[in-house]
Amino acid sequence: MEIVSIPLEGSLEHQDNMGNKTVIKSNDVQIMSAGTGVVHAEYNHSKDDPVKFLQIWVFPKEKNIKPRYDQKTFKPEDRENQLQTVVSPNDENAIWINQDAFFSLGKFEAGKTVEYDMQNMGNGAYIFVLNGAIEVDGEALHQRDAAGVWDTQKVQIKATEDADFLIIDVPMN
Repeated sequence: MEIVSIPLEGSLEHQDNMGNKTVIKSNDVQIMSAGTGVVHAEYNHSKDDPVKFLQIWVFPKEKNIKPRYDQKTFKPEDRENQLQTVVSPNDENAIWINQDAFFSLGKFEAGKTVEYDMQNMGNGAYIFVLNGAIEVDGEALHQRDAAGVWDTQKVQIKATEDADFLIIDVPMN
């Protein structure tokens, strides 16, 4: 599996049998290719503050690869009223993933709109509202709501309130 971790609040400590021991904070994205096998653990880095995070597992494109780990900090201002690609198989500014999958974050002011084009023919998107409210092709979504979109090349996203959201663009086959 390709395992993507995105902290939303607080700090997450990560350890694995590849020798990695790191702290993942808000605005960081971590990816781990489990490949031929890896033992790992994540837990709250703080004894006092809560941690909230997403951990998304994606089927790999190539199986049985050597396990690997990567982490990168992304500037939040680079996603203001635009999409910021944080995971990609072919964007050097993003973290590499062993799949034709793309993760993008957006932080949009109320009233702002973006048209999202699927990265590859046959891909679909999972659009998850982290905070606020959006419309996806006219369908209202609020905090922690999500929509799956497929069999289309484009989707329109409009912030109906100030909103943070994640788009996961993946092959449907």
